[in-house]
Amino acid sequence: MSNPFIQIVEPLDPKQPLKKFFNLSKLEDVRYARLPFSIRVLLEAAIRNCDEFLVKKGDVENILNWKVMQHKNVEVPFKPARVILQDFTGVPAVVDFAAMRDAVKKLGGDPEKINPICPADLVIDHSIQVDFNRQSDSLQKNQDLEFERNKERFEFLKWGSQAFKNLRIIPPGSGIIHQVNLEYLARVVMDQDGYYYPDSVVGTDSHTTMIDGLGVLGWGVGGIEAEAVMLGQPISMVLPEVVGYKLVGNPQQLVTSTDIVLTITKHLRQVGVVGKFVEFFGPGVAQLSIADRATIANMCPEYGATAAYFPVDDISIGYLIQTGRDKEKVMCAKRYLEAVGMLRDFKNSSQDPDFTQVVELDLHTVVPCCSGPKRPQDKVAVSDMKKDFETCLGAKQGFKGFQIAPDRHNSIVKFNFEGCDFELAHGSVVIAAITSCTNTSNPSVMLGAGLLAKKAVEAGLTVKPYIKTSLSPGSGVVTYYLRESGVMPYLSQLGFDVVGYGCMTCIGNSGPLPESVVEAITQGDLVAVGVLSGNRNFEGRVHPNTRANYLASPPLVIAYAIAGTVRIDFEKEPLGINASGKKIFLKDIWPTRNEIQAVERQFVIPGMFKEVYEKIETVNKAWNALDAPSDKLYTWNPKSTYIKSPPFFDGLTLALQTPKTIEDAYVLLSFGDSVTTDHISPAGNIARNSPAARYLTSRGLTPREFNSYGSRRGNDAVMARGTFANIRLVNKFIDKQGPQTIHFPSGEVLDVFDAAERYMQAGHPLIVLAGKEYGAGSSRDWAAKGPFLLGVKAVLAESYERIHRSNLVGMGVIPLQYLPGEDAGTLGLTGRERYTIIIPEKLKPQMNVQIKLDTGKTFHAIMRFDTDVELTYFHNGGILNYMIRKMAS
Repeated sequence: MSNPFIQIVEPLDPKQPLKKFFNLSKLEDVRYARLPFSIRVLLEAAIRNCDEFLVKKGDVENILNWKVMQHKNVEVPFKPARVILQDFTGVPAVVDFAAMRDAVKKLGGDPEKINPICPADLVIDHSIQVDFNRQSDSLQKNQDLEFERNKERFEFLKWGSQAFKNLRIIPPGSGIIHQVNLEYLARVVMDQDGYYYPDSVVGTDSHTTMIDGLGVLGWGVGGIEAEAVMLGQPISMVLPEVVGYKLVGNPQQLVTSTDIVLTITKHLRQVGVVGKFVEFFGPGVAQLSIADRATIANMCPEYGATAAYFPVDDISIGYLIQTGRDKEKVMCAKRYLEAVGMLRDFKNSSQDPDFTQVVELDLHTVVPCCSGPKRPQDKVAVSDMKKDFETCLGAKQGFKGFQIAPDRHNSIVKFNFEGCDFELAHGSVVIAAITSCTNTSNPSVMLGAGLLAKKAVEAGLTVKPYIKTSLSPGSGVVTYYLRESGVMPYLSQLGFDVVGYGCMTCIGNSGPLPESVVEAITQGDLVAVGVLSGNRNFEGRVHPNTRANYLASPPLVIAYAIAGTVRIDFEKEPLGINASGKKIFLKDIWPTRNEIQAVERQFVIPGMFKEVYEKIETVNKAWNALDAPSDKLYTWNPKSTYIKSPPFFDGLTLALQTPKTIEDAYVLLSFGDSVTTDHISPAGNIARNSPAARYLTSRGLTPREFNSYGSRRGNDAVMARGTFANIRLVNKFIDKQGPQTIHFPSGEVLDVFDAAERYMQAGHPLIVLAGKEYGAGSSRDWAAKGPFLLGVKAVLAESYERIHRSNLVGMGVIPLQYLPGEDAGTLGLTGRERYTIIIPEKLKPQMNVQIKLDTGKTFHAIMRFDTDVELTYFHNGGILNYMIRKMAS
C-alpha cells in the first residue's frame, strides 16, 4: 500500500513474532493528533478491512483533515471486529440465516456460504421472567419455567451454534449480554490473524454502546444489518460528527453513577446528538470507574447518539486485570495502544482532540435523581419527585401527564393481600426491580443498594408484601460479591432475592402482579408506579398496570420500595417508623461513596471473575442436555408456533426488480412524536383480545402458553399480528389509546393487523405518518419487518432514530423525512388523503422526491437513503435480498 499513513510495524511482543499492526498515526502528524479517539478506531477498522476502497479514493487523507471533512458526507465502510447478539434479536437472525440458506440453494448457490465470517457471540438473556419472587427458590423456579416455555427456541439456537461456524452461544442463566461483554467477551485489543488491532463491535441490542465505557468502539444495529455484517458486508456510514463531552469536578458523596447518567441523558437530549458520536474527556473522567463509564455509555440510545466513547486509559487497563484477563496479554495491549497513539491521559489537556462541538458538565452539580414517568430523558430531582408526580397526575395526557380529574387525586382503594388489609393510591409503588445491564454491572451502586438494605433492616424497616420486588443481576459475579460482602441476607429480608440472570423487568418480563393488586388498580383507575434500575420506561413496556415508571439507582429502588409510594419528600418525611416508634429518614441509612468504595476494594477481586467465567459455557445442565439436529439446512416444523420460515425471500430471483412509484397509498396510522420501537413491535405480554392471541388460540394454545412477543420473534405470523399492538399506542385517527385504526374504504375501526390485511387483500399500498424521533428505543428489527409484512411501503416522519431508520432501509421500506420547517401540520395533512410517492429512475443519497395527494396538493420530502450502499440495498429490496443474490451468484 502506498499511502504514507499506513505502515506495517514489526512485533511489540518478541514471544509472538507474528504479531504486527498497522500504524496509522505517524505520531508526529498534527492532523492525526487532533482526531477524536473514536474516529481513530473507526478509521483503523475501515483501513484494515477495506483498505483498497479507502486508499483508492484517498479518503484516509481526507479524514485526517478532520475539521474540513466532518461536514462533507465522507462515506466510511466500517467492519467491526465482532458481532454480539441476544436471544430476542438473535433468534430471528438465525431464522433469517436458515431461510437464506434455503433461498441460496433454490437459486443454485452453495447454502453453506451463508455463514458468519467474523466472530459472533449470542447471549441468551431476554427469555427469563419474574414469575416467582420473594422466595428462596425463586431463581430455580424462574429458570425451570424459562426452559419449559422456551425449549423449542433454545433447541433451535443450539442447532444454529452447530450449523454455523463462528457462532458461539452463551447459555441462559449466565448473565446480561452487555455485562458479559464488559466482564468477559471484550478484548479491547484484538490479537488475531497475525496482527494487533483495536477491538470493535456491533450488536443487535441498542445498549451495545455500554462497551464504549471500556474503550471498545461499539453500537447497536438492527438485526438485519448485523446479519449482513456477519456475512462480511461492511456498514456503510457517513463520517459522523463527534461531540466532545467534558467532565470536570468531583461527584458529591451521596451521588451515584445512575444520577450522573440521568443528568447526562437529559442534557444531551437537549443538545441534540442523534446520529453523532459523543466522546468523553476532561479531568472528571479520571474520577469515574469503568463501571461508572459503562453506565453512562449504556444509556447512549436514550440520548440518541450512535456511540458514547471513553478512550482507553490506565483505569481501563486496570479493569482488564481486575476482571481476570491475562495480565501478560493486557500489558501487550497497552504497549500497542501507546505505540499507535490510542492510550488516553484524561488529565493531560494537550491530548484533547478537535471536536465538532464541546459541552461541559461539572460532576459536583449532579444531585440524586430519577427519570420518568414515561421517558428516560425526563429527569426529576429526588427532592422534587413528590411535587412532580402530583403535577403529572392532573396534567394533560402526554409524556408528563395522566389527566386525572382533581377530585380523584387522593383516591384510595382498599384491598386484601394474603389475609391482610392494605390501601393503594395514585403513586403507590407496586413494582420495585433492581434490574438491567445499565446498573447491575456496576459494583458501586449494587453494593450501595446492599449497604442501604443492611442499614434499613437494622433500623427496623420493611417492604410491604404486595410490592413485587426483585433482583436480577447482570452476571454471576454480582451475586458473588454481594454474598461475600455479607449484604445478600439483608436484600433478601426486604424481598430483593435473586430471581434470575437476565434483563427481566427492564424489557417487560416483569411477570404477573397479584390479582388483588391488579383489581385495586383497575377499580380505582389508579396511576400505579414501577421503580426500576433500568434504562427505559416507555409506556406499556414495564407492565400493563403501571402507568408511571421511574428509572432510579438500585439504592433508590429499595428506598421507594420501603416508602411504598413516590409521593414522598425524603428530606421532610420518614421512610417509615420502626417497631419502637422511631422515624427513620433516608439520610439515616444512605451509604456514602467512601463507604461503598471501601467494600468494593475489599470484595470485588479478580479471582471471582475467573471462577465465574471459566465455566460459563458449560455450567447450565439443562442447556447441555438439549438435543439439537445436526443438519446444515434446518428442517422447519409446520406445527411450530415459535420457529417458522419467513416469507421475506418468497419469489426472489437473481434479476433485480426496478423500484416503482408508490401509487394511491392509504395511511395506516398517523402518529405524533417519540413513537418507540416498543409501540411498533412490543416485546411483552400478548393481550388475550389481540390478533396474535386469536392466531395462537387457533393453533390450539391456551393463554398461559402464549409467552411474550419477544419470545416469538422467530414466527412471522405472530409478529406481523403483533405489529403496532402496544396497548398504549396513540393513533391520531382514534380518540383513545389502543392498537386500532380506521380502515378508510369502509370507515370501520379495526385492530391494526386486521385493517392492514384488508388493505393488502384489495391491493392497496400503505404508508405511516409520524412526528419527531420515530423509532426511538430498542434495536429490534421486527419494528421494520412487521410493517413490511403489513404492506407498509414508506414512512413519512419529521426525524428518525438512527437504528430504526437503518432497519427500514434493510427491509426496503422507504424512510421519508419532511423538508426542514415542514411537518404534517404546516402542510395541512390529515392522513385521510391518498399518497403517490414518485420514485425517479435515477436515485442518489438524500434526494428530494415528489409526493402527490388525491386532493391535488403536491409537496416534497427527503428520501433518507443516506449512502450509495443503502441505495443498492433498496434496489435489491433490502439487505438480505442483496446478500442472497451476492452469495448465489
